[in-house]
Amino acid sequence: MASLADATPPIALGALDGRYRGAVAPLVDHLSEAALNRQRVHVEIEWLVHQTTHGVVPGVRRLTDDEIAALRAVVEDFGTDEVAELGEIERVTVHDVKAVEYFLKKRLTAIAPADEDKGLAELIHFGCTSEDVNNLSYALMVKGAVEQVWLPKAQALVAQVSEMARELKDVPLLAHTHGQPATPTTMGKELAVLAHRLGRQLRRIEGQEYLGKFNGATGTFGAHALALPDVDWPAVSRAFVEGLGLTWNPLTTQIESHDWQAELYADVARFNRILHNLCTDVWTYISMGYFAQVRGQGTVGSSTMPHKVNPIRFENAEANLEVSNALLDVLGGTLVQSRLQRDLTDSSMQRNIGTAFGHSMLALDNVARGLAGLDAVPERMAADLEANWEVLGEPIQSAMRALGAQGVPGMEEPYERLKELTRGRRIDGDDLREFVRGLGLPADVEARFVALTPQTYTALASRLVDDYLA
Repeated sequence: MASLADATPPIALGALDGRYRGAVAPLVDHLSEAALNRQRVHVEIEWLVHQTTHGVVPGVRRLTDDEIAALRAVVEDFGTDEVAELGEIERVTVHDVKAVEYFLKKRLTAIAPADEDKGLAELIHFGCTSEDVNNLSYALMVKGAVEQVWLPKAQALVAQVSEMARELKDVPLLAHTHGQPATPTTMGKELAVLAHRLGRQLRRIEGQEYLGKFNGATGTFGAHALALPDVDWPAVSRAFVEGLGLTWNPLTTQIESHDWQAELYADVARFNRILHNLCTDVWTYISMGYFAQVRGQGTVGSSTMPHKVNPIRFENAEANLEVSNALLDVLGGTLVQSRLQRDLTDSSMQRNIGTAFGHSMLALDNVARGLAGLDAVPERMAADLEANWEVLGEPIQSAMRALGAQGVPGMEEPYERLKELTRGRRIDGDDLREFVRGLGLPADVEARFVALTPQTYTALASRLVDDYLA
């Protein structure tokens, strides 16, 4: 049997780089191994520029604008050829960050070839430990992936759910608590609850800090301070880190502590869990006939049953959200721990960040496509409401309680009287109206309840959507 491992081009081992590549491809620019190397190149170049621009090392000339532009073009033009070249260098160094240093020294020699400029190359990676470069690179990678890819996709989905909520805000729905018929609501209000919850998590994620450290092998600026004792190294470090668009972390071991990553992944995982709740609720509404999957009829629901249109988008999303959260949880739990100054568990762990976000992205794509293929079925919702007049027992007994508290006679034991009428049996509109007319309610209250139906008992549901859904 031929080995698939020898196929050309290579066959993807995982689904994200195979079957679902199209949905997650934008993350490759931020969270792939190649993206990591590109960010390392970026950080090293910006450190060289920062040193020469701010005169950190006395006697070193400032790079010209053309030289700086040429160096930054190395990042802009970083592609498959550069990935391959770095790979070749790393096979010799057996060290990924050192390979980046040698890669850039070669580029700088071509950009500034004069003999008197040969010393400039020694400022590439000057004072750095690998983690100085790596922590900044990962912070920039994750920041870019969240702000440019994941967050816009999530915001678009929340906007989609919010729009559905507004469209369906007046469509009455029999609610279910513990799976049993309960006080009516509207489909729009229930979707608004989910949109509101999701939106709140996104606002937390929008305010996320992305921390970076740049302080040497054990966080003391040890080599820096002895090599150049007159430099205010914390000030230099802070200016450089903040110049990259990150928040400076002044106190670390050899590694940046990764607490910010744990915070971010917890928030993303919480968003995922709420989205999972949306999937299970919508799946249930579909199974109850409250939504019809009527669009995109070219799809096949079942290989044997022609009538079926399965809610596969929501089921697919559930599975991917669960995989994403498993990874996000282990990332958050592992990254905040390190033996003394550092160990390499974080290095291996962080290479799974892209997979964690990839499964979440795939879920976002599936939910958006699933929702786009739904039409509400108000008639089906109305039928369930019509079959459950007993849900009006709640407002009637509540009105009787209020009247009894106000001294109106004949309002004794309202809960018990409605319980006797409704529990364990079905009633219809005639039964309820007859009961209401026999209670001795004030005329205006009696008229209100005689006119009430399960379909009109949605109270403030529509207003809540209008007033509080962002």
